[in-house]
Amino acid sequence: MKIRVMVVDDEPLSRAELIHLLQTHQHIEVIAEADCGETALEKLFQLQPDVVFLDIEMAEMSGLDLAKILQQMKQPPFVVFATAYPNYAVEAFRYEAIDYLLKPFAEEQVHETVMRLTRKLAEKRESFSEISPRKLAIEEEDGIVYVSPSEILFCCREERDTVIVTTQNTYHSKITLKDLEQKLKGSPFFRTHKSYLVNVEKIEQLIPWFNGAYQLTLTGCNEKIPVSRNYVKALRKFLEL
Repeated sequence: MKIRVMVVDDEPLSRAELIHLLQTHQHIEVIAEADCGETALEKLFQLQPDVVFLDIEMAEMSGLDLAKILQQMKQPPFVVFATAYPNYAVEAFRYEAIDYLLKPFAEEQVHETVMRLTRKLAEKRESFSEISPRKLAIEEEDGIVYVSPSEILFCCREERDTVIVTTQNTYHSKITLKDLEQKLKGSPFFRTHKSYLVNVEKIEQLIPWFNGAYQLTLTGCNEKIPVSRNYVKALRKFLEL
């Protein structure tokens, strides 16, 4: 399984060097890069990488500041600090950093970090699969319905309700789409639009629409699902080999 990585560094050459070294490992996929903490945060919540490689000395928001924010996420990515300054190491590990890389990056050092990440992620995924709920509980007036995530085609927001469309039925819930996305984390769901969450295993076709936006068709569903132009590139990376 691929390890999805984001690299955050305000120095373009350092960022390019680290990305090059990471891409020599076949199971590493660099899905995004950012030159500041603010841009990184936007991409983090959208793409949800497994690992973030963070520079420390950056303008406005430091790597340590960003790491502190990441710790508040329900499923935070692993963090590896990549910096020219050795004096931050003690503080960095307070943020549960997996490793601390020093510039200029050595190929052997990056390799050891990747191996450590591979082991940590395998442990995390095994643990998550053991504790994650097998079915989604949907409260209705006459009781609670339990639905397997694999049966869900898509979920969308309609006025005050979240509509959950499955292969057999349609349910209405008061849960927010954001909370539902968190519950389904670990299952193959992707936010294609601010109001839509889609089971990517049900996607059949991506169709150009207008102004850079697209629509999706799903197996067993006649409705066309909108894909905001802000999500198209990330969705294609998520879907394609």
